[in-house]
Amino acid sequence: MSAQQPLYLVVSLDVEEEGLFGGHYARRGFSTRNTASLNTLEPFCSMGIRPTLFCAHSVLADPASCESLSMLRDRHHAEIGAHLHHWNTPPLPLDGTDNTLPDTADRVPAAAVSDTLFSAKLATLMEAGRALQGQPMTSFRMGRWDLHRSHWPLLAAAGILCDASVRPLHSAASSMLGPDHFDAPGNPYWVTTGQSKIFEVPLTVTPLTPQLPRLLRALPATLAARARASFKTWGALALLPVYHPLWAMCAVTRLYAARGGRVLSLTWHSSEMMPGCTPHLPDAAAVKNFTGKVGKWLNWLHRHYSVCCLTMDELRHELGPSAPTLHGAGDWSS
Repeated sequence: MSAQQPLYLVVSLDVEEEGLFGGHYARRGFSTRNTASLNTLEPFCSMGIRPTLFCAHSVLADPASCESLSMLRDRHHAEIGAHLHHWNTPPLPLDGTDNTLPDTADRVPAAAVSDTLFSAKLATLMEAGRALQGQPMTSFRMGRWDLHRSHWPLLAAAGILCDASVRPLHSAASSMLGPDHFDAPGNPYWVTTGQSKIFEVPLTVTPLTPQLPRLLRALPATLAARARASFKTWGALALLPVYHPLWAMCAVTRLYAARGGRVLSLTWHSSEMMPGCTPHLPDAAAVKNFTGKVGKWLNWLHRHYSVCCLTMDELRHELGPSAPTLHGAGDWSS
C-alpha cells in the first residue's frame, strides 16, 4: 500500500465495569477498578496509536476512573466517547421504581428498551461525559454491539456524530437476540437519519472467501437466516485481538486490505487489561501475553503498510468528505 493511500487504524476500548463475561449484567453494586490498568496503553501510544475510549456511565460517574481517562486524553490525545450500558445507566425505569429491579439481569436486549427510556439513558450518559471534559462526546458505541435501526434517530438527537457499533457479517436470529448487521460494508460510510448524518466506522470483519456472503443470500429464506446467524463462527474473521492468535490477526488484515479495505478498527475491553477481571484472562501472565500480541501485531502492521493512526473523531474529519452515504434493509442503517 502506497504512502498516498495509507491504511488507517482506529484503536478503541470499551471502558466499563467488571463482570460482563460471566453471563450476568449488574444494575448496581458493580466495580470499575479495572480502569486503573488503562495506563498500560501508554506503550501502544508511543507506537503511534490514538485511542478512542468508549466509556460507560459506570466509569464516567467514578472519580478515580475519570482520572485515568483524563491522563490518557491529556498525555496521548485519547478521545473520550460514549458507551451505553442500558442495564445500569440511569434512569433504570422511567417511573422511578428502581429498587424493584434485581441487582443483576441475565439478558439485556436493547430491543426491549422503549425509545423514550433509551433516550433518557442516553441523555444521562452524555451529560456525564460533558461533566468530565467540558464539551460533548461525539463518538458512540452501543453496549454488546446491540444497535438497531430504531436507535439511529435517537443517537442523532443526542448529538452523536460518529458511531462504531456495527459488526459486518453478524446477524442474530431475532431482534431480542441482537441486531442484523450482516450486509453492512467493511469501510466507513454515512447513515442519514432525518436531517442528520452519522459517520459509521464498522468493526473490521472479512469473509474467508469473498463469495460466501453472496452464496448465503441465494439460499432459501429459513436456511439463509440460520447460516447468517452462525456465519461469524465459521465464515469470517474479525479484528478482535483477545479472541484470535497473532497469525489470524495478520490474516484478516491482509485479506481486508487486499480487498480494498481502508480502515482497520481494532477493539477490546478495559477489563481485559486487568488480571482476573475476565475469565479468559485469569492472571497477569495472560494479560501480558495479550498485550504482547497486540504490540507484535502493531509492529507487523507498520512493517507491511503505510499506517495512519487516528481517533474516531479524527477519522470522521479525515474520511468523512469522501465517504459514501448508504442505505440498506438491516440495522446497520437508518
